[in-house]
Amino acid sequence: MKAITWHGKHDMRCESVPDPEIEDGRDAIIKVSACAICGSDLHFYDGFMPGMESGDIVGHEFMGEVVEVGRENRKLKVGDRVVVPFTIVCGECDQCRRGNFSVCERTNRNAETAAKMFGHTTAGLYGYSHLTGGYSGGQAEFVRVPYADVGPVKIPDGMSDEEVLFLGDILPTGWQGAKNCDIQPTDTVAIWGAGPVGLFALQSAIIQGAKQVVMIDEVPERLALAQSKGAITINFQEESVVDRLNELTGGKGPEKCIDCVGMEAHAPYGAEHLYDRAKQAVMAETDRPHVLREMIYVCRPGGIISVPGVYGGMVDKIPFGAAMNKSLTFRMGQTHVNKWAGDLLNRVQDGQFDSTFMITHRGSLEDGPDLYKTFRDKKDGCVKVVLTP
Repeated sequence: MKAITWHGKHDMRCESVPDPEIEDGRDAIIKVSACAICGSDLHFYDGFMPGMESGDIVGHEFMGEVVEVGRENRKLKVGDRVVVPFTIVCGECDQCRRGNFSVCERTNRNAETAAKMFGHTTAGLYGYSHLTGGYSGGQAEFVRVPYADVGPVKIPDGMSDEEVLFLGDILPTGWQGAKNCDIQPTDTVAIWGAGPVGLFALQSAIIQGAKQVVMIDEVPERLALAQSKGAITINFQEESVVDRLNELTGGKGPEKCIDCVGMEAHAPYGAEHLYDRAKQAVMAETDRPHVLREMIYVCRPGGIISVPGVYGGMVDKIPFGAAMNKSLTFRMGQTHVNKWAGDLLNRVQDGQFDSTFMITHRGSLEDGPDLYKTFRDKKDGCVKVVLTP
């Protein structure tokens, strides 16, 4: 089959690889009908994600049709259309029973390695480094789905792939990012990053009742999309984020702040950006935490900071004293997709979410390597890339 594979920093290839096979009775094989490039994929594209190996099949946003089912799988049958959450979950461990699916205790095949880095293992993830199990990803013609009697979400007839594809990652990620904020009707919610997750966090914050939502980015096309969905926008290259947020909140700062950027944040201040890049170059820091610093500084005392943006390792110069003395609450983590997917599917069906407006580029798997660069450089106002095998 054809698949997109990683061979090093900025070296993505579409090449022929062996077809997947059933390995366990709970497995299923999915013929992929649509997949997407996620902002998180850019972290290994840019060489910041540890645990990648040359030839790894990438991608964790995908859906398709069931073409083979393991003998113990009673949930799925051949012909079912499903969206596959990016987190691989067993449904039986203590964390799964609590709904903490992204920290499933059983599905990471390299749990000992992950525990050495993080203290404890996280769940297995598709196409996202050997720290998370080394599972083949969904930017391919076919995918083996382990624990397929738990994770996949069945899609009702009459819904297009593009309407539901993002139920596997960025829609529940944006929703959880907002949900972690415990949004109240008097709240100003500030969101850093007007990419796909940020745009879903915007819609989610409005649905959850925020008084006003402010989006911070530097790409005019992304800010225009955010404005069209009801956000007040700030271009951080043209005005001070801190000054503008204080102006919008009577000097008190936003009650809730959401980081939809993660480890590759760009600072508008040259000295700060150069500092982080220099620390990265000598491996004294893995992630650029400008957004975290700014959120801590501007967030209203007693407020909540939500972090759905991915971080991979060590950060530096975090003003933790400010966070402690301002009584800030931090909530973060990979997304518990299966906790939200059923409700969000109903909300998409009801028209509460516009789940397709951010798709700006489409292509085939063969186009994938070039579209990675387009997405990374945000060329032509690129917001979201969807690929069709």
